Amino acid sequence: MRSQVVDALRRFDRRPAERPDLKRASVAIALIEPGPAFLLTRRAPTLRGHAGQWALPGGRNEPGESPGEAARRELAEELGLVLGTDAELGMLDDYPTRSGYVITPVVLWAGTDGELQPNPAEVSELHRVPLDLIDIEPRFLTIPESDAPVIQLPLFGRFVHAPTGAVLYQFREVVLHGRPTRVAHLEQPVFAWR
Repeated sequence: MRSQVVDALRRFDRRPAERPDLKRASVAIALIEPGPAFLLTRRAPTLRGHAGQWALPGGRNEPGESPGEAARRELAEELGLVLGTDAELGMLDDYPTRSGYVITPVVLWAGTDGELQPNPAEVSELHRVPLDLIDIEPRFLTIPESDAPVIQLPLFGRFVHAPTGAVLYQFREVVLHGRPTRVAHLEQPVFAWR
């Protein structure tokens, strides 16, 4: 599976977002065995921003930190999973958010994850999500506040919204189907605009 992911990401013409007005952040799409699967969290309810939302491990980049370094640092801080630079397989398109960030999704190969240790200050739930669970069609809604469609990715009997839903949809399209689908235009629900 690792070589398939690397090949798909090499064929993909990633689009960075040149938005100096926004803060930089990175998220980890950490692929694990058995599976293949990826790691998805629910943010702790005590967090100041986006409490309780579905999220890929990640956060704000430190000064001078590359997207891969930031994603790996956040993965270690949130889940106790320490990976080297050799785990970095590639990146997807940047996703500018309504809350003032440009998120860079970094695809990482975590192999056999062993014992993960979620940090309770940041993570309320940790899920190992088989890739076939995101190989479904998302739902697109219209809202009066925006001309762009809001993406909802069905998962666990609920919906995962952008940015996480958009990033996972692009991963599905690029890696599982080899389609260069763009998602930066997809809207977040209004509750995530803050």
